[in-house]
Amino acid sequence: MASRLSRVWPTLSRVRVSAALGSRCVSQTPKSSASSAAVASDLQPVSPAAQDSHGHAEVSPFEKNPDFHGFHHHDSFVDEWNMRLAFFFGISVAIVIGGTFIHYLPDHGMRQWARREAERLIKQRESEGLPLMTENYYDPSTIVLPSSGEE
Repeated sequence: MASRLSRVWPTLSRVRVSAALGSRCVSQTPKSSASSAAVASDLQPVSPAAQDSHGHAEVSPFEKNPDFHGFHHHDSFVDEWNMRLAFFFGISVAIVIGGTFIHYLPDHGMRQWARREAERLIKQRESEGLPLMTENYYDPSTIVLPSSGEE
């Protein structure tokens, strides 16, 4: 066992323990000014052509509503409720109508019909006093066999 461990130890020593345990190290050093985010004074002024009559610049719907779902551009509340309703009714309709459609599909392979027909024949043979199954599938008197001389 010790000889195997000595052969594997160089590989095991390269494994980082922190990565295996899922822990992360966070740097506590302050950020340099070069990597900081832009402040309002750093932004370029908007040209008068890009502003509307009230002096406001055009803003993307994604900036107005970061959780934009594509159902309403201006109101995030309406957008969220339209998304919820669309998904609820879309999925509900798919499950309910899809399940109903699958339930009422015709009998695949006619298994149910074959069972009903077999039960009907059993009742008929029992009432006539015949055996449920005969030893011959076909009536032997209707089968034409070749003569022994012909090949």
